[in-house]
Amino acid sequence: MQELMFEPVPGPLAETLVAFANSDGGSILIGVDEEGQITGQAFADEVEMALQGAVERCRPPVEARWHQAATEEGLAFSIVVNRSPELHSLADGRVLVRTGSENRPLSGEEIRQLAATKSTGDFEAEVAPGAQRGDFEDRVIGEFIEKWQERQHREWTRSVDELLLEMGALTDVGDPTVAGVLLFAARPQVFLPQSGLTFVKFIGKEPRGEDGHAGYGRREEITGPLPRIIQRAWQVVGEEMRTGATVTELERKERTEYPIPAVREALINAVAHRDYRLGGRRIEVRMFSDRMEITSPGGLPGFITVDNIVDEHFSRNPRLVSGLFQWGYIEELGLGVDLMIDEMTRAGHPPPEFRDRPYSFSVTLRNVIERPPQPDWAGRVTERQAKALNFVETRGRITNSEYRDLCPGLSAETLRLDLAELVDRGLLLKIGVKRGTYYILK
Repeated sequence: MQELMFEPVPGPLAETLVAFANSDGGSILIGVDEEGQITGQAFADEVEMALQGAVERCRPPVEARWHQAATEEGLAFSIVVNRSPELHSLADGRVLVRTGSENRPLSGEEIRQLAATKSTGDFEAEVAPGAQRGDFEDRVIGEFIEKWQERQHREWTRSVDELLLEMGALTDVGDPTVAGVLLFAARPQVFLPQSGLTFVKFIGKEPRGEDGHAGYGRREEITGPLPRIIQRAWQVVGEEMRTGATVTELERKERTEYPIPAVREALINAVAHRDYRLGGRRIEVRMFSDRMEITSPGGLPGFITVDNIVDEHFSRNPRLVSGLFQWGYIEELGLGVDLMIDEMTRAGHPPPEFRDRPYSFSVTLRNVIERPPQPDWAGRVTERQAKALNFVETRGRITNSEYRDLCPGLSAETLRLDLAELVDRGLLLKIGVKRGTYYILK
């Protein structure tokens, strides 16, 4: 995450420091405009004084480091804040988190939830007991470096261990961390037995066998580093999913039992966000005739709830998430839930069902096809809004630019407010932020 700050002012700077530290970290750019051009209006002594004043407003102080870059146009500065294992507030008592491009204050209940998560420490950064650097598998590391270079569009020229240190897989003295073992060890389950995945396929709608007694059609224990677990789990689920076909305008299209992107995101989210401190239970994927249930140990992290899971983002394991992002398993940080909802509803299925318990979180995908009757918008919305709703009924989604095409001659702000009203009334659901925003039927 990044924030542009044209002038280094202690108050707003402190708010962003706290919000970044309580969330997933980020960078504050000073002396750079919205186009990324250096303005030449920022100076080192001003930035240093503002940062000092901002840190003094944080309780406890937020650790931040700053860098400067000099060009012919002037100086630019970057203040880097890492996610903190502590709960931070401002001197006036406000607790902020980062939501999109804004710093949002938390309610009392949200603060309690975040504090409960923070008090557990940063488990993925801890040294993995008994693990040594030699437990990492060179082939897995080599594959990661290739993916990292593709993602970064540049070659890694330093040593392998320097990259592992930079991403949090090794400590400063070369000991493997929990994150490093989960991502790169040949057999992470030797050190963290709970880090595997169990797949079970049942014949009907209940957890029973063909004879009506307790049983299953297929069971598979999947182990190895997390990238291999994701690969194998996806392969097994793909083998068990029913497939069909639809014919539209003389074109035949394959149709899987569940939308592939939705299943993929549910699997990756379970692996990336589970609480690896909890022993005795692995991630479970259970397929029934009418649904798929994916359950990961550990409730929702931080201030995330089932009600705000679409709009908010908080990572329990930011190093694992970053590693899987560089690997290419996560395409865009923070949008997995949005994608699941969009893919399921576009395929005619009910939206995913989320269930949060103290020690587990589950996602249920149902394979029934829902085709509700065309709703009657007359009398409930304006003529313009009816156009938007009918467009979503036909296309599955609508963006701000598509709505402007439907209603030429009106200001972008007027049309944005139209869509915002439909969201407030519970008719549409807003997905994404900024230029990636679109709307689907709720």
